[in-house]
Amino acid sequence: MHPSDHLKYFAEHPHIKQQFKTVWLNGTFDVLHAGHIKLFREARKLSGPGGRVIVGTDSDERIRELKGSNRPINNLFDRIDFLRAIKYIDDVVAFSSASNLESLIQRYSPDILLIGDDYKGKPIVGAQYAKEIVYFPRYGGLSSSGIVGK
Repeated sequence: MHPSDHLKYFAEHPHIKQQFKTVWLNGTFDVLHAGHIKLFREARKLSGPGGRVIVGTDSDERIRELKGSNRPINNLFDRIDFLRAIKYIDDVVAFSSASNLESLIQRYSPDILLIGDDYKGKPIVGAQYAKEIVYFPRYGGLSSSGIVGK
């Protein structure tokens, strides 16, 4: 069944519980690698058929603040294009601050916030607006910063 057929079916049968979810994840996604693709694939799996995967990505200015003046490698417009081309992702939005990120998460009100497991035990921006936090293990120690040799 096509995802739009799912939406129509549940609109016509509101008493039946929907089995799809909205999954939110965010990051710089400056230099894409296999770990990112595995993360996006997991997000799609968690969203279920007809669900939504929303990816937030940092603005160029925010990346410079967090990672240094030699970053980002790819500008925001290119990163958004790259991310939108990935079949597991439904929408991509940019944010420029923690408060902007929190507002976006509140607006989307995700069922699941998918976060790298390196954030366990740390404060997570927007966590109060998600029904569940799911941690995802880093794949093979890959990181964009490690690839570009920060």
